[in-house]
Amino acid sequence: MKLFSCDACGQTLYFHNVTCTACGHAIGFVPQKLDLMAFETGQKGAWHPVAAKDEAYRPCVNYRMHNACNWMVPTSGDEEFCLSCRLNRTIPDLADVRKKLLWQRLQTEKNRLVYSLLRLNLPIANKRESPALGLAFDVLGHPNPRFSEDSSVITGHSMGIITLDIAEADDAEREKVRQEMAEPYRTVLGHLRHESGHYYWDRLVQNSDWLSGFRERFGDERMDYDEALRSHYAKGPPPGWPESYVSSYATSHPWEDWAESWAHYLHMIDTLETAWQFGLRLAPATAHGDELTTTADFDPYTCSDFKVLADCWLPLTVALNSLSRSMGQSDLYPFVLTPAIIQKLQFVHDITNDTGKETVRQSKPASKC
Repeated sequence: MKLFSCDACGQTLYFHNVTCTACGHAIGFVPQKLDLMAFETGQKGAWHPVAAKDEAYRPCVNYRMHNACNWMVPTSGDEEFCLSCRLNRTIPDLADVRKKLLWQRLQTEKNRLVYSLLRLNLPIANKRESPALGLAFDVLGHPNPRFSEDSSVITGHSMGIITLDIAEADDAEREKVRQEMAEPYRTVLGHLRHESGHYYWDRLVQNSDWLSGFRERFGDERMDYDEALRSHYAKGPPPGWPESYVSSYATSHPWEDWAESWAHYLHMIDTLETAWQFGLRLAPATAHGDELTTTADFDPYTCSDFKVLADCWLPLTVALNSLSRSMGQSDLYPFVLTPAIIQKLQFVHDITNDTGKETVRQSKPASKC
């Protein structure tokens, strides 16, 4: 995630900020510019950016009414919700204080996901704009979080609709399920990234030229999905699975292997962007620390060479885990990337990189001879 600065005073800002603590200006994220901007407010409902006073925006309804978003909407249109909140199809009863708090947490993480999708120039539309291809989120409540992909889905994806159990935003409930499922890593953002992987498999891989390459690396997705999951939960992952899969759940079916790899790729580039923004450099004070020496001095979202990403990522995760242990915590990054897993991540990278370039080409006006 990028670091931002206040246009009015230069104070460092973070993605979720709504006010500059130094100068008091209102802060809002403008997705069309991928920038967090300072605003002058109160002029007939329009907010004007300090750095572009001829432009006019209004805060998303969920910003203004529910403190659940800090994104802005251009006043030139008639939309009341921002690009991210227009993806919401079902939200919980906000009269319930606890549900509202959990939903606010989910909203923050969803905005992080949408930020990454925009940075990658991936196609993103809501169900109203594109009923067949659009994306939507249903946030539902259930006393016991469950994970499935069938018609009784609580947390899952089906036909462009990502359904989330609001209990996943409750730290205690999520930790309970994490332990029950023997998962080393379980987060709200991880769920969102995983489920978006299912959506983009439908959009980018299914019926495309990428399908044969997908089957070579992940397997044949035409195998019975329900039976594969039943077998996984009954028998567990196969022996030696860490050599080829980023998680035990990835072994259950090629679709899940893809979704877990997709989520992991988004983890990588977002974390690498944060490292780049903070100017992180690793120079271990050991005699043989060259393999851990690295500099995060590039924008990972625009890097076309996956090897550069991987070469920077591996030393960074060693440092992150070492820092976490120094605080008495378990590994922040409980994964090992083998050559087989890196090949899968490379495939995800190739698809997102190619799709992003094509999206940019299509968005540009045709050149005139």
